[in-house]
Amino acid sequence: MHKLLPSILLFLILTMPFSVFSHEGEEHAHDEPAAESPAQLESGNGWRVIRSLEIGTSGKLVHMVLIDHSVYTDKTIYSAAINRICPPDAEFCRIRFWSQERFIPEKVSLTTEQNKHLRADYLVNKTAGTHHLRWSCSVDPDKKHCF
Repeated sequence: MHKLLPSILLFLILTMPFSVFSHEGEEHAHDEPAAESPAQLESGNGWRVIRSLEIGTSGKLVHMVLIDHSVYTDKTIYSAAINRICPPDAEFCRIRFWSQERFIPEKVSLTTEQNKHLRADYLVNKTAGTHHLRWSCSVDPDKKHCF
């Protein structure tokens, strides 16, 4: 039996799953970024955050939100998303809304086509004294308020 012990131990070590050797708490290349994990993204009736992207290295995020296409002219859906995503005391909060997921950008800057399909743009920047909600003309046809 003593002669078999080293062979048995070697066999057990070689057949152990690799996860036994992983280090708890370490970040791994295959881990998803928190902002992209669907379980952690906000959603509500008629809308959901597709991704939240950092502006450079500022720590400030732009939330890219999908509005159900069937209700994209209902401004209360946008208000519900804004109230859920942006805390009332936020120094900075930006949300961009689309009603077709294929036009939601992978980065902060927009292509001409993505901008053309943008339904609304909400921005609070207390440092700059900015607070606005702008609509596409397909949501609010009033030419004084739409882009």
